[in-house]
Amino acid sequence: MKTLCVYCGSNPGSSPVYAERAIALGQRLAKDGIRLVYGGGNIGLMGTVADAVLAAGGEVTGVIPQQLVDMEVAHRGVTSLEIVGSMHERKLRMFDLADGFVALPGGFGTLEEIVEMLTWRQLGIGRKPCAFLDVDGFWSPLVAMFDRMVAERFLHPGQRLDLWTGDDIDALLAWMRSYEPAQASKWLDEKRRQGLR
Repeated sequence: MKTLCVYCGSNPGSSPVYAERAIALGQRLAKDGIRLVYGGGNIGLMGTVADAVLAAGGEVTGVIPQQLVDMEVAHRGVTSLEIVGSMHERKLRMFDLADGFVALPGGFGTLEEIVEMLTWRQLGIGRKPCAFLDVDGFWSPLVAMFDRMVAERFLHPGQRLDLWTGDDIDALLAWMRSYEPAQASKWLDEKRRQGLR
């Protein structure tokens, strides 16, 4: 685990606990020599986690579309800032750079990015670990929705278990370092259930 991609809000959120956990994660990444890859912004939790890594002596790579640079939200103080042409290019570049993915609290963009990485892994496009740092229960309703997907047979139980959620940074990093992708196939199991070959 040399590089970790963190998705998080471009807003700080309503509670100071979100920034506190973003700072704690950033400090821990720097302490462990893990480079941060993130969306390149200087605002919200994005700026908070990047600043925490930098202040603790760590390295940060930001990947940001030109559109957001033009809106003056790019973090100019990171170790490396890569400017790309689109959001699609941004996601692919972050995927290529990272060994794993963590979602801190955030909005539509945060959710879309981490769920896309889960989907890519499910399809075999990548075999990289994905986790939700569940600060103050922020992600608990979403995790309950994942459980509903399993109950309604839209998601394989093994693929649901192939995802870490919790608020303990030590446990998160330990899980990522020992990660082995699930071998479950939702399509194969569905064929077996229907008696197909």
